[in-house]
Amino acid sequence: MAAASRDLQGLLAGLDPTADVAQRHIWLINLFDWLRGDRASPQAAMGRVSLLLDAVEARPELRERLRAWWRVFTQTVDLTTLLADYGFAPRTAFASEFSERLRRKILPGTPETTDASDLFRMVLPGVFDAGWIALLDETQLARIGALLADATVDADGAPRWRHTLMDAVTYCGSQVVAAGFSPELRLRISAEHHQSRPFHGLMADLDELREQMFEQPPGQGPEQREAALQAAFVAFRDRLDACRASASSVYTHLEDNGISVGLVFRLRQLRERVLRIRELLDCLMSPVPGPSVARLIGKLVLAGGERNSIRALIASNSSMLAAKVTERSAETGEHYITRDRRSYLQMVKKAAGGGALTAVTVLLKFGIYALALSAFWTGLASGLMYAASFVAIQLLHLTLATKQPAMTAPALAARLRDIKADAAVDDFVDEVANLVRSQVAAVLGNVGVVVPAMVGLAFLVQQALGRPLLDAAHAAATLDSLSLLGPTVLFAAFTGILLFSASIIAGWTENAFVLHRLDSAMRYNPRIGAVLGAARARRWATFMRTHISGFASNISLGLMLGLLPAFAGFFGLGLDVRHVTLSAGQIAAAAASTGMAVLHQPALWWAVAAIPLIGALNVSVSFYFAFRLALRAHSVSLGDRARIRSAIWARWRSRPVSFFLPA
Repeated sequence: MAAASRDLQGLLAGLDPTADVAQRHIWLINLFDWLRGDRASPQAAMGRVSLLLDAVEARPELRERLRAWWRVFTQTVDLTTLLADYGFAPRTAFASEFSERLRRKILPGTPETTDASDLFRMVLPGVFDAGWIALLDETQLARIGALLADATVDADGAPRWRHTLMDAVTYCGSQVVAAGFSPELRLRISAEHHQSRPFHGLMADLDELREQMFEQPPGQGPEQREAALQAAFVAFRDRLDACRASASSVYTHLEDNGISVGLVFRLRQLRERVLRIRELLDCLMSPVPGPSVARLIGKLVLAGGERNSIRALIASNSSMLAAKVTERSAETGEHYITRDRRSYLQMVKKAAGGGALTAVTVLLKFGIYALALSAFWTGLASGLMYAASFVAIQLLHLTLATKQPAMTAPALAARLRDIKADAAVDDFVDEVANLVRSQVAAVLGNVGVVVPAMVGLAFLVQQALGRPLLDAAHAAATLDSLSLLGPTVLFAAFTGILLFSASIIAGWTENAFVLHRLDSAMRYNPRIGAVLGAARARRWATFMRTHISGFASNISLGLMLGLLPAFAGFFGLGLDVRHVTLSAGQIAAAAASTGMAVLHQPALWWAVAAIPLIGALNVSVSFYFAFRLALRAHSVSLGDRARIRSAIWARWRSRPVSFFLPA
């Protein structure tokens, strides 16, 4: 502490109210660096605050010099912008805010500034500062207030700091009104809130509050003025809450209207502005403003950290979109979960049909390879063929097993809204068993049919062409590429990521379709109606609204399966895809082309041994990422996740058959 005292004496000796702007601000930065010390603990920083107060209070000359420095500081730096705008984006566009944060990450700041926000970022840059500020007690805060007390008042007799706070409230209030009047929000606010017009009267209520706070009508006693001030404060606070509720009503219409990053950005900014106004009002209305001011400064420090974080920007603006994507996927995923024997058998039949159609897909894939095109054109042709096959499976109401997990995971997570109840956990475990059972049925149906169907197609091709579907070299290469001894496991996990990515693309596409009201445009646009006719336009609008998610998922997945290996090969990454149904069909084609002798080749059995792992990784990886996203969207805590895991393991030990066969 003696060394700290010596450092403090040297620091205080450099306190010069007449120094230029840069030197004054450098002194302030050095002062707070000294208060933080080695950041050992917030309590140590509090001890240094007491040491600073003792040193200043013991020397009247130093106390007057500090007050003079503070007067110069408040006259040259606009604190209103700090209080009103710090922590908020000056723009309402995600991309421009992202570029601004990236600029601040790369480029250094300068203390030669009159922008209080830039200076605050250099003086109090981290979460540690919020910690020790929060620990300051009322005695220390009162001592700080006495040291910095400014005797200057404005013409109305009120201290200048009160006008500064009220100006900050005014700036924030104008931003709230501007956001509420923006077309994006105004057109989406519910009819009930729209009729009440809360944003229209906000500034009038604020003017009344300002008048009661700074103007003293003649003939009123202190009690009457206090009562009028409190009435104006309550009216403004209630109006502010009504504005916040009005903006929140936008969220209830997202299912019909969709959502965009820009809209989420506006809503979050508006909500945070309302909270900032309430914090400023706490400082204004409190009879002892010190603790309220300390809380406000601590929140400004935290807001600054969030404001500078690129990760926080992405997380805050993607959480609502994640919720909407998972909710839209959940609607589709419900159709893939079987809960009784009848639906279980239907799933097996649909999967069998999907397996039969996949055999044709494998045959076409070998046909594309036979054309000997370049890597890109082979990948593009394969991708388009996969996409067409997956869309055909969708339109024929058949099932491809690996498409299910990324859709069923959000449907499963949607049941976690009431997870606090024990009964909800049991219901969730039942749903897990239903899901796993459905997935097993789909995989068995796909693989169980694609193999004999592919053998039959290979036999027909051999009869028609007079030679096997694959020559000996290509058949052996196919088996080797799918062997468990190679990188098949890695490729299968990579394919699971592609399956998850396709589900995200599906959710975003459907959200964009709804956001831009394309179904309504197809139904009522005069030009489209003139081409298709009114009745056909209505049918197409309904058809696209129903199938747009599936189209986006199937087409994107097909193109990724075809093109990504080609792009990876161009960059020398050596990545490939392994889809369980397609892989099983390829093995069957290679075996049928080789003949009965293949049964004596180890390569066949190593490839067959890889099929269960390919299926498990396709399913589990895509399900894992989709379920994690859904858990985040529904804000499921770590404790609840632990309860879920324990309940699932308990079910596995007591009733393992329920995960494979219906009751």
